[in-house]
Amino acid sequence: MKRRILQSLLLVAGASLSALTIVSFVRSAGLFPGGFSGLSLLLQELCTRFLGVTPPYTVFLLGMNVVAAALSFRFIGKRFAVLSMIAVTISGVLADVLPSLPLAEDPLLNSVFGGVVNGFSVALCLFAGASLGGTDFISIFLAERNGRDAFPLILAGNVVMLSVAGAIFGWERALYSMIFQYVTTQALHTLYRRYQHRTLWIVTDKPEDIYGIIRDKTHHGATLFRGEGLFRNEPRSMIYTVVSADEVRNVVRETLKKDPHAFINAQRTDSLTGRFYRKPQE
Repeated sequence: MKRRILQSLLLVAGASLSALTIVSFVRSAGLFPGGFSGLSLLLQELCTRFLGVTPPYTVFLLGMNVVAAALSFRFIGKRFAVLSMIAVTISGVLADVLPSLPLAEDPLLNSVFGGVVNGFSVALCLFAGASLGGTDFISIFLAERNGRDAFPLILAGNVVMLSVAGAIFGWERALYSMIFQYVTTQALHTLYRRYQHRTLWIVTDKPEDIYGIIRDKTHHGATLFRGEGLFRNEPRSMIYTVVSADEVRNVVRETLKKDPHAFINAQRTDSLTGRFYRKPQE
């Protein structure tokens, strides 16, 4: 029950912060964020300029997320899809209802700090077991199903969207939007590491105990190498395993409790092929 309450609070906070990003940073600088959010703002502005009407931002946002949510409901997790649509709805409605709250006039400041806040809002929703929809659905779907990085696909879509926005509304706005997207991505990668991998090399005298920790804490397998320590010419064991980046701290802490003399090398893993266990979304 406590976990569910915490997830709900994180979800509402993330969605609300996303809406605040739009009314305080994005609209103040005329930015177009990446993904469905940016496309919704672009369509809204196109309707205003060429049709003389301004449909609610929520209409576009929800309309584009329905198909993506249906895919998530079927292939990723039912609870994940439902919570994500709740987050999208809260974010969209608040973005339409809240008045403009500009914090700075400089578009560069809005791009940088808006990107940081936006990345934080997305991370909060991911910690709650949900997403803010759009390209998040696509990214998680490809990561969960195929272990593929969706960044090239999403980048291509954003390039097309920003090219249209730049051609119609000015290239300066499009370029500042690129800065916003880049900062958002970097902030998210720093805060949320479920889909990042780390390779662990653990030299230990207690390989069975250490593997028990890896198995119980992460459900990952491991490979045991046996060799000789050259400093003392003694037999040594080395365990090789790959875990999610957010699991490293727990594994290292428990390993050092079991073997205070263990030698641990953690390396960033950029590419991984083969079976890799990841706790499924609910």
